[in-house]
Amino acid sequence: MTPDPPQHFDFIVIGGGSGGYAAARTAREVKERVAIVDGANELGGLCILRGCMPSKTLIYSAEILHLAQKGADFGLDIASASADMKALGKRKLEVIKEFSDYRREQLESERFTLFRNTARFVDKNTIELNDGTSLTADRFMIATGSVVATPPVTGLAEVPCWTSDEVLDLDFKPERVIVLGGGIVACELAQFLRRIGSEVVQIQRSEHLLKELPAEASRVIEQAFRAEGIQLHIGTALQKVDHTDGNFTVVFEEGGKIHEVSAPHLLNAMGRRPNTQHLGLEAAGVDTEKGRIVCNDMQQTSNPAIYASGDCCGPHEIVHIAVMQGEIGARHATSREAKAVNYDHLLGVVFTDPQIGTVGISEKQAKARGMEVVVADYPFDDHGKSILMEAKLGYVKVIADKSNGVVIGAECVSKDAGELIHALAVGVTLGATAEELLKVHWYHPTLAEIWSYPLEDIIEQLG
Repeated sequence: MTPDPPQHFDFIVIGGGSGGYAAARTAREVKERVAIVDGANELGGLCILRGCMPSKTLIYSAEILHLAQKGADFGLDIASASADMKALGKRKLEVIKEFSDYRREQLESERFTLFRNTARFVDKNTIELNDGTSLTADRFMIATGSVVATPPVTGLAEVPCWTSDEVLDLDFKPERVIVLGGGIVACELAQFLRRIGSEVVQIQRSEHLLKELPAEASRVIEQAFRAEGIQLHIGTALQKVDHTDGNFTVVFEEGGKIHEVSAPHLLNAMGRRPNTQHLGLEAAGVDTEKGRIVCNDMQQTSNPAIYASGDCCGPHEIVHIAVMQGEIGARHATSREAKAVNYDHLLGVVFTDPQIGTVGISEKQAKARGMEVVVADYPFDDHGKSILMEAKLGYVKVIADKSNGVVIGAECVSKDAGELIHALAVGVTLGATAEELLKVHWYHPTLAEIWSYPLEDIIEQLG
């Protein structure tokens, strides 16, 4: 029996998450035949279903619980406060359902042809679906995201440990959890678990939590975690993981000594890897580096007909970056003007408490580039609004180009830093000077007015 000829499209997107949908929507502005291939159990993508939205929903509930338990600090008599895990889970599902329903409606709309399958390339312009269907296209966008990584630690791959998926679906309060990792996901979930009442042991291999961020910011988070009772081990070397009689045991070296900790639950939060292993990229002529798809600044791979966006290509695993990359790649693929992402304006947020917000070029990056900069910071423990909020941990920092006073970067470690950093993100993206930013009406008493102090210091240093 002769197989059916391949169906042909102008543009095919593999992966229906934030980056993939952005690419499909952008391509559909000018092309009629746009297809989306997504074989996940649920449509919506990592951010909506198992990442940003469910985690931040739970983290915010845990923050309210934490404040309620500290009621006496604010002159309040709150008799008791505890987590109702089933109610937390129900609220989380209600919150994300609105977003996932909307995304599913968009993907299933008549604008696109949706294939609920997985796909792999069989040559440079043909993919085969897991039901045997063949599809060809003028251009492709790969947006398959990432999956949990399992580092080569003896025994880790063999034990039934949790990933972030299981933690976000908890319907009970774990008595004790070992958290492996010190990145963003590990830190956010470790603090969540501690605040709902779990005993938490966190083990990080690097010398600091959040090793990609400034060391000063990491130290503030470490201070906060220890104050809340997280048993924190940093600068470790993991030796082995074991699971016996329903109990996990982790053996690690710290400070030249061998330590052993045990708990009924173990969370592997030691990072993610690009979800590219089963795409047949070699047959498509698409180069990778450690599993990550290599792209130019237009998101084009080594095969000029194939583009990539989001976690599968990097360099940053951030939703708004995936969206920007998807839009840029789709515009370029459909012969329209496109402007590359300017990573010198990169905005990042960590949703611990205190939060960490960063934008632009860090002090360390500036020095590595040989840039002459002026830097100023100011602590939250000497700031009116943060004092009355009992939110005194942290600081703000501003980095400016010494030659012209243009603000090139900023850091904020504080209560609601993810909101506060946007004030400086506007300035960095628009190329504003410290003097121009100081013209803003910084209202008193607000958390945001703290930016005026390092800006004044920058101006004084510049003379």
